[in-house]
Amino acid sequence: MSTPLITEDLVALDTSLGATPDDVIAALAQRVADAGRATDVATLTADAQAREHRSPTGVPGGVAIPHCRSAAVTEASLAFARLSEPVDFSGPDGPARLVFLIAAPEGAGKQHLVILSALARALVRKDFRAQLEGAASPGEVVGLVENVIAAAAAKKKKKAAAQKQTAAAPTAPEETPAEGSRVTRIVAITACPTGIAHTYMAADSLTQTAAERADVQLDVETQGSSAVTPLDPDIIRQADAVIFATDVGVKDRERFAGKPVISSGVKRAINEPARMIDEAIAAAADPHAPRVHAQGAGAAEGSSPDSSPSGELSWAKRIQQAVMTGVSYMIPFVAAGGLLLAIGFLVGGTDVAHAWQTLATEYSLTNLPGHSVVVDGQTVEFARSGLPLYLGALFFATGQMGMQFIVAALSGYIAYALAGRPGIAPGFVGGAVSVLVGAGFIGGLVTGIIAGLIAMWIGSWKVPKVVSSLMPVVIIPLLTSLIVGLAMFLLLGRPLAAAMLAMQNWLGSMSGSSAALLGIILGLMMCFDLGGPVNKAAYLFATAGLSSGDPANAKIMAAVMAAGMVPPIALSLATFLRSSLFTPAERENGKSAWLLGLSFVSEGAIPFAAADPFRVIPAMMAGGAVTGALSMGLGVATQSPHGGIFVIMVISPQWAFLVALVAGVVVSTAAVLALKHFWRSTPSENTIPAPAEVTA
Repeated sequence: MSTPLITEDLVALDTSLGATPDDVIAALAQRVADAGRATDVATLTADAQAREHRSPTGVPGGVAIPHCRSAAVTEASLAFARLSEPVDFSGPDGPARLVFLIAAPEGAGKQHLVILSALARALVRKDFRAQLEGAASPGEVVGLVENVIAAAAAKKKKKAAAQKQTAAAPTAPEETPAEGSRVTRIVAITACPTGIAHTYMAADSLTQTAAERADVQLDVETQGSSAVTPLDPDIIRQADAVIFATDVGVKDRERFAGKPVISSGVKRAINEPARMIDEAIAAAADPHAPRVHAQGAGAAEGSSPDSSPSGELSWAKRIQQAVMTGVSYMIPFVAAGGLLLAIGFLVGGTDVAHAWQTLATEYSLTNLPGHSVVVDGQTVEFARSGLPLYLGALFFATGQMGMQFIVAALSGYIAYALAGRPGIAPGFVGGAVSVLVGAGFIGGLVTGIIAGLIAMWIGSWKVPKVVSSLMPVVIIPLLTSLIVGLAMFLLLGRPLAAAMLAMQNWLGSMSGSSAALLGIILGLMMCFDLGGPVNKAAYLFATAGLSSGDPANAKIMAAVMAAGMVPPIALSLATFLRSSLFTPAERENGKSAWLLGLSFVSEGAIPFAAADPFRVIPAMMAGGAVTGALSMGLGVATQSPHGGIFVIMVISPQWAFLVALVAGVVVSTAAVLALKHFWRSTPSENTIPAPAEVTA
């Protein structure tokens, strides 16, 4: 590699870089930018801080390893600080003195990622940490890191040669443990969202701990950003237990079906490897221990307040995660379909909705429609004609087809999150039946959960081997679709349709104060967690009704979109008006947050909320409530589910939308400035994890 990962100007020894992790990250990011390895220090800082807020990077030994991929990084880089005043990165044994910032380009190649992961693995070793503590100069630190990189490259080359030699050699008989000994065979999967550091540190922590014991044989598969080498099927077959140390879904989880399992977040494997191995040994000997489900999709299996003592997620938590997965997969259908509807309105006029099927199927580029079009035997007059009317109808028709999938996609991917691939077909079928019987998105939620649970149950059946290959492809989808379809037609369809109709009638009858109350509730939800479950619930409530064409649903969509625009715009304005109340990183974020807000990207406010949740979130909720109430009270409506100010041509009345938005921004800006001025923060308050991010 032509450019070294670390140079002396990226090393700071025995210096203070601030009192909080954000301060240290910002200082190290500045070094990376000053070295010409990043185009925008604010973007790199924000990306690394956002990753830190999601899951603190403190690890045993007084070490922290903040890391991220960022579009601002031009060269994979390591910045190192040996702090004179240790900073709390939420490590298991106190504040961190040794801090590495790993900055990888957004499209980093595998070579960079392998080298970066090698450094992360070296930090698990006590001898390497001791050498860093004793380094007398930046040049010595650079040499230590280069030695680690060289050793990793040599090890990889040696391993490749050994694998090649093993493949050519005859298979040796398997060794039998000495009489009286009992060796528990364990396989483990480690994976973190970024796939650079914690994935490999957890693997090495487990491996090194197992190597010191005579009662364990451990094999680990790292599902990180560098090349993934799957575990040998024979090793999995012989395994007595499985450890899932992951913060993301386990790839090809069905390979481990039926094995006793211990599940946790990836950091627990770094901090408590011996305890996890002991738990896996106990699970291997316990016939009642939790086991890997044959068709489990494994949404995120990290540790959670809702986890059982053994580490398995509770049913309530698994269903909640499945619903969120369904919403995330549904959003692209909503965004694409809804924006195409908006484009259709812009090009063909709002009246294109009255005859889009006729215009799209009975006319062509050589046979363009005029102002008068015969639809179902009646003549309909349009404000536009010719090519604009025809193209508008095509855009609208394409968007309408996309919108028709949203309930089926919601149901299908909820079932997928619970039961894996065999759940997709029955989930989609259940969603389609929900639309047919009028149960709408409420029915989609119900059918997705039912389909997932039934498919998971059928997948756990013990069947003859001759039948097992047909289970995921034929038997599970067939039986589950049959059960879900019959349940909807015979039992659930009419009650759910009645509930959906009652809700639509209630929405349609709302006016005045009742409409404003709904707007307040929606505004509070949109600004509570800025992309988390509550925010998504409000967004789902709004978008799911768009395809019905009900004017009340269009008003709800406008209120949700306007309220979701408030936080980034308000915080951007606040950093401009009183910059002294914000950190340098927040001031940099404020320079771009306004554009994210105008685009209806609420996540632009997450860095602010993560650093100061007790002041920022209530202030944003106040403004969101004002905007939601005014939007509903003034009757603002839109058929576009996204786009913010850039789809204002399909928002009506436009002046009312702008009034509601400006009022909410003013309230949130004033509130956040007042809270920050009169209620000063302390360092400990700025280390609270960020709200959940959007997964779409």
